[in-house]
Amino acid sequence: MRIDKYLWCVRYFKTRSLATKACRKGHVRVKDAIVKPSREIYPTDEIEVRKNQIKYQLEVLDLPKSRVGAKLVSIYCIDKTPKEAFEKLDLLKSTQKYYREKGTGRPTKKDRRELDDWLDPINQQDKEVDS
Repeated sequence: MRIDKYLWCVRYFKTRSLATKACRKGHVRVKDAIVKPSREIYPTDEIEVRKNQIKYQLEVLDLPKSRVGAKLVSIYCIDKTPKEAFEKLDLLKSTQKYYREKGTGRPTKKDRRELDDWLDPINQQDKEVDS
């Protein structure tokens, strides 16, 4: 079975074309080698998929005949992704929420000035000397 079709069948990508794009961009590896979407996979292959800043590590158990339901995915692959990867993603999301909550709109002029001052403290010191 092609690797792009397999990743779609076991629900790691919503569409097969997304799985194909991920393979072409080099986000999918088998045994530490970047693969093309047409590469055949077999049981016991180790797959690494980079998606949403997480490197998922999968072991192929069996090949499905078509797309399977979410409850049946565990029959066809084992997810060996370390829990630290998911914790990193949670940490990244929480740091983004620190500055601005989602849905509060664009930064105001005041926000932009504060960012400029924080990013370029030398100009801020020049402004204080002129005053």
